[in-house]
Amino acid sequence: MAKKNKKKGASTLGRDGSVVASNRKARHEYTILGTHEAGIALVGTEIKSMREGQASLVDAFATIDDGELWLRGLHIPEYSHGSWTNHAPKRARKLLMHRREIDSLVGKVRDGNATLVPLSLYFVNGRVKVELAVARGKQAHDKRHDLAKRTAEREAVRELGRKIKGMHA
Repeated sequence: MAKKNKKKGASTLGRDGSVVASNRKARHEYTILGTHEAGIALVGTEIKSMREGQASLVDAFATIDDGELWLRGLHIPEYSHGSWTNHAPKRARKLLMHRREIDSLVGKVRDGNATLVPLSLYFVNGRVKVELAVARGKQAHDKRHDLAKRTAEREAVRELGRKIKGMHA
């Protein structure tokens, strides 16, 4: 069977490997110590809404309650074509991981001053996965230092580009 040609610029919402939502602010607010992939237990209208590309990780965080991993604060709006079967947009959703992985996360969170922060939601083989980070909060001076470092690197790359092109600014 021949592969279908994908149109240039076509949307990848809801397709495998596509990112539905990402938490860009998390990398600014936290130092990422490690990442893990987890599945999410969702209902039908949540999946349909996510296939439309609607989800927000802005206030989301993960907790471990009685040995179970829960994602709280994830906002998935109600499905536009749903009826009385629609879901609650901000309900707690169970994360699916192996017991040994959850136990290792419990150890990391209890030992250090760490928290569990979702970085992105994406599809893998038709299933929604969440990239979960073990993270430690940054202080204000750390954020300023990182910002200055990124700015300096950006300026160095620009200057190198100008020299290659023969422009002297």
